[in-house]
Amino acid sequence: MATKNVTKKSNKPAVADNVRDAGFPIIGIGASAGGLEAFEQFFHHLPNDCGMAFVLIQHLDPSHGSILTEILQRSTQLPVVEAQDQMQVAPNAVYVIPPNRDMAIFHGKLQLSVPNEPRGQRMPIDTFMRSLAEDMGERAIGIVLSGTGTDGTLGLRTIIGAGGISLVQKPESAKFDGMPTSAIQAGYASYILPAEEMPQQLMGDLQHLIAPSVSKSSQLTEVGINHILMALRSGCGHDFSQYKKTTITRRIERRMSLHSIEDAEVYLRFLKERPTEVQLLFKELLINVTNFFRDAEAFDGRFQG
Repeated sequence: MATKNVTKKSNKPAVADNVRDAGFPIIGIGASAGGLEAFEQFFHHLPNDCGMAFVLIQHLDPSHGSILTEILQRSTQLPVVEAQDQMQVAPNAVYVIPPNRDMAIFHGKLQLSVPNEPRGQRMPIDTFMRSLAEDMGERAIGIVLSGTGTDGTLGLRTIIGAGGISLVQKPESAKFDGMPTSAIQAGYASYILPAEEMPQQLMGDLQHLIAPSVSKSSQLTEVGINHILMALRSGCGHDFSQYKKTTITRRIERRMSLHSIEDAEVYLRFLKERPTEVQLLFKELLINVTNFFRDAEAFDGRFQG
């Protein structure tokens, strides 16, 4: 793996004035039991000049200090820092949640607070990923790694609903498969991979999705959209033709981009050959439909039937 020289003495990432305008994605990575091993596998295979920011949310013992930053620094030359309140997120850096804190992100700055719920009832991964989806939109990426329980599942739902991407650790490769299995069974996994294969996926096939402003348009026509919606109705029994066209088109284009497909007719054949893709597209469209009443455009009278 190619590396670039990094001076480790400086552990303060350079920050941008405006995260969303700067164009780099922010990846929220959630883990619980067995998460350390998965984190190490992930960062060991991540290039140092990836151009992304990573925020790690792990279930930690609230009564003990964390040495997670020191341990992870051995697996990457990116600066790994414990998050502080109002810290500005920067690319090519890793931020770790402190013990006994909830964390969110607002305008690219990390927001720390004391949890209200007792230990065992907290969902810190869901909390952060919801705020990430609201803050970054299509540049939000959520990853769920090893852990018990269901934390992260609803967070991924929100990220997908905002147009982002989700990666879930392959349950067979996870030390504890509860969290990955929950996200997969709920249908909120864009990709299911071992932790060590996720960096390659992010740097390769997802590169044009990470920077959608420079990606090539799929040139979807109304006829192409209607053919795809007809295939959805045949496969799922749900008619999306009366829903907001801009949202529907964006989600179809997103699914096409995931498979490097630019032509609607090619994607239509892809749908007919792979019933699982029909179900995935259906779930992603349904998430956006249920988010309708949180869509400001809908209340501005711009709904297009």
